[in-house]
Order: sequence, then structure tokens, then C-alpha cells
Amino acid sequence: MSLSITVSNAQIKNAKTETVKIYGHCGMCEKTIEKAGNLKKVASVDWDKDTKMATLTYDTKKTNQAEILKRIALAGYDSESFLAPDAAFSKLPNCCQYDRVNKTAVEATASNMTMNSTANSNQTIPANTEKQEANQLNTVFDNYVAVKDALVQTNGTNASEKSKILLTTINAVKMDKLAMDVHMVWMKVLADLQEDASHIAETKDVSHQRDHFMRLSKSIYALMKVAKYEQPIYYQFCPMANDGKGANWLSKENTVKNPYYGAQMMNCGKTVETIK
Repeated sequence: MSLSITVSNAQIKNAKTETVKIYGHCGMCEKTIEKAGNLKKVASVDWDKDTKMATLTYDTKKTNQAEILKRIALAGYDSESFLAPDAAFSKLPNCCQYDRVNKTAVEATASNMTMNSTANSNQTIPANTEKQEANQLNTVFDNYVAVKDALVQTNGTNASEKSKILLTTINAVKMDKLAMDVHMVWMKVLADLQEDASHIAETKDVSHQRDHFMRLSKSIYALMKVAKYEQPIYYQFCPMANDGKGANWLSKENTVKNPYYGAQMMNCGKTVETIK
């Protein structure tokens, strides 16, 4: 284990370390696998190209082995638990396209899970279970809006506090309870959601918060396009933000209240899409 990995692990709280097999070939695979699995102060992955074994160290209060391996699978690499999508595998460079010896086993497991799910569908399910599962992302969106409202007020202290709550709700989402289309988007945006929410939470500098709010909004937009929310969501755009390049945000109301300028240019912008 390199010094950098050791230092990274030391920064992870509530740390748990496990070893798992992840299939791959070369040094390029190593970089891709570790980049996909690593999450600042949350998860660290150290993969050995000779043994194909990966050492996972992660904060048990913020993530788990399954979430790490799913991110790695989305990058194109099979493990003993999760199979990479064929499209992700096919995009790997030729030198990285390893023999998928575990594909049959993983597909069989997935098939069994589907059969079990179908068999269990006849069982009595609490009436509010489906609603509770959907509400996971409703809560994430509600707390995103709270951060937005704080930035509209140019209140860095409040934005920081609201983003801490947002980060908690992001980390509390149970991915296995999400519908498949939502699940796939969630895995793609999770790392960015956590990173940007963390940056906003860790500072009271409104300028820095707004920089990360731009990126946060892109991830929330991708998520809410596939998730169901109980009311219309308004996707809005300010042409002046981001040094004149423009920036978007999401709101529960059609009236423009600009989170990038606040009182300076409160009504600068327009609604460019309504998500229903």
C-alpha cells in the first residue's frame, strides 16, 4: 500500500477494511478501478493487478461495500458481487478487456434475485412502503431546495447548515430500494452529490458555495428527471452566472429567485424546463 493510500485511509472515520476480488488486467485498470471506488474521506480502494484483489476501506456510517462495488461496475469492472454493464465493459481499452470469468455466476445470482423478487411480490407489503422508498429522493430534493433558498438570501452560514442536512439525507438513501432506472442514475451522480454537498457544508464562503452549487444542480437535475416528485419542478437558468457562461438550478416555484446573485440580481433568469 502506497503512502498516499495510507494517508487517505487515516482520514476515513468509522473505518472498516475488507478485501474483495475485482477483475481487470493492467496498470490502467488499476487507475480506473481505484478512481471509481475512491471517495474523499469516505472510501479508499487499493487494487492489485497481479492478484486481482482489492482492499476496500470505508466509513461505515456513510457508505458500504455494495455502493463501492457498484461504482466500480459502472466503470466496467466485474467483481464477485456485481457485473459491469456490457456497454461499460465494451468502452474499456482493448488492453483492459479482461476475461469475464465471473459473468455467468453474477448473472445467475441476478436471475435468482429477480425470481425471488417475483415470488415475493405476492406477499403482503405495507401500504406505505412504496411511498417511503420514493420519499428518499423527495427528501434529498427538499434539502437541495433549502440550500438554494439560503444562497438566494446570500447566507453562507445557513447554506452550510442546510448542506450538512442535505449530505446526511444523501448518505441515508438506500439504493436497493430505488427503481432500476433511478438506481442507475443515482450510482452515476452519487460521488458528485457527496463531494459538492460536502464543499458547501464545509465553508461559509458564499462564492465558493455557489461554485459547487452549480455542479450540485447538474447532479440533482439528472436525478429528478427520472425520479418522481409530487409537484412540478422548475429548471431555471441565469445567463450571467459562471462568468457569463450561465448556470442552472431547480426550484419548486416558477418565479425566479436567483441563487447565484441573490438581492444583486434577484430576478435574473428564466424557467427553461418544467419537470413533471
